[in-house]
Amino acid sequence: MAGRQLLMTFPVTESSHRLAEYRARGGYAAIEKALRSMRPEDVTKQVTDAGLQGRGGASFPTGRKWQVVVPGDGQPHYLIANADEGEPGTFKDRWILENAPHLLIEGMLLTAYALDARHCFIYIRGEFDLPYRRIAGAVDEAYAAGLLGERILGSDFSCDLIVYRGAGAYVAGEASGLISSLEGKKGYPRNRPPRLTVKGLYQRPTVVNNVESLSNVTVIVRDGIDAFRAVGTAKSPGTRLFSVSGHISRPGVYEVELGYPWRKFLDEDCGGVLDGRALKAVVPGGISSKILTGADIEHLTLSHESLWEANSTLGSGGMIVVAEGTCMVRLLEIMLRFYHHESCGQCTPCRHGTGWMHRIVARIAAGEGRPEDIERLYYVAKYNDGTTICGLGDAAGYAATGILDKFRDEFEYCIEHKRSRYQGRLE
Repeated sequence: MAGRQLLMTFPVTESSHRLAEYRARGGYAAIEKALRSMRPEDVTKQVTDAGLQGRGGASFPTGRKWQVVVPGDGQPHYLIANADEGEPGTFKDRWILENAPHLLIEGMLLTAYALDARHCFIYIRGEFDLPYRRIAGAVDEAYAAGLLGERILGSDFSCDLIVYRGAGAYVAGEASGLISSLEGKKGYPRNRPPRLTVKGLYQRPTVVNNVESLSNVTVIVRDGIDAFRAVGTAKSPGTRLFSVSGHISRPGVYEVELGYPWRKFLDEDCGGVLDGRALKAVVPGGISSKILTGADIEHLTLSHESLWEANSTLGSGGMIVVAEGTCMVRLLEIMLRFYHHESCGQCTPCRHGTGWMHRIVARIAAGEGRPEDIERLYYVAKYNDGTTICGLGDAAGYAATGILDKFRDEFEYCIEHKRSRYQGRLE
C-alpha cells in the first residue's frame, strides 16, 4: 500500500483487521459522534456536501442517491454493500475487506442511521475466501462489542448486518442483479424504472453502495467535510484506491489523492513499466472503461473530469498497464472471451452479440481474419449499446471499439498477414 495523502489506509499488521486495533486508531468514533450529536439527515447532508462520488464504477454522487430514500415513511429500508468486485483488474475493495473490515462496518452503520435502515447486507463475491473470513469475523466482533444489534452504544438505533456469499456471477455485481441474487433468484439484472431506491430489495427502498464508497463515509463523518475536500480536486474530492496490475514493476493497491498526475503515479509510485519497456496503453478502471494509449495519459490526471475529457472513466479503479510488445488483438480476444462467458443470456443483443464479437476477434487472432471483420465489430458494438437491461453488452462493445479506435492498424496487419505483428515476441 502506497500513497501520498492517506485518508483511509494505514500500515498493515497481523491484527489490523481486528476490532481492538481498529478502535486504537479511533475506530467507531464516527458512529459515536453521529448517534450523540447528529440527526440522520445531518449525516446525509455531510456526505452530500463532501461531494463523495461512488467508487464502484458509475461515479454517481453518493449523497444524491441517499436523498431519494425518505426516513420515517413507514416502509422498511435496506442498505447493501456491494462487495462482489468481479471487474477484471480490480482488487481494491478486497484490500478493505481483508485489512480494514471495521472501516466498512462503521461506514455501513452511519449510512443505515442516515437512511433509517434496520437491516443491512454485505453481498460478497463467492470466490473470495480470506476477505469473507475477515469480514465475517469482524461482524462477529462488532456484535460481541454491542456495535451491531439492538440499541447500539446505548442509543435508540438498532441495526443488524448479514454477510451473504454470491455464487460467482459477474452480472451479480450490477446492483439489480445483486438484489435478485440476494432474494434467492437467478442473478438477472432488472429493468428500471422503478429505481432501486424506490423499489429494491423485497420491493422496498434500497441503497446499494460500493465497499470503498461506504468506507469513505466513515472518513467524512469522522474528520469533517473540509478535511475530506482538502484532498483531491473541486470536482473530484478525496482519494481513490487503485489496484494496479499488468506490466508494472510494483503492482498492488495504492491510495492516491484525486487529481494526481497519472504518469508520475506510474513512473514513481508504481516503479515504471516492467523491465524498462515503453508504455503502450493503460486500461484506466477495469476492462469496462475505454483503453488509453501511453501518449493519451501523458498530461492527464487521476480525476473524473480528466478521464471524461479523454473519453474514458476511472471506473472501478482497476488499472491495467500494457507494455510495448503486447498484441492488442490477443488482448481484446481475452476481454471478449470474458464478456461472452459472463453474459447471463437474459437479453438477446448481449447473449448473441458478445459471442459474435468474441468469435470474430478469435478468428483474427488465429490468422483467419476477413477484411470486413473490423467494420463488423463496430456494427455489433453499436447495436449492443443501450439495448440491454444492464451494461454488460455495452461494456463489451466499449472494450472492442476502444481498442479498435486506438490500435486498428494491428488488426489490419493481422488480417492481411495472417499473423500478429508481435508473433514470437513477449506478450
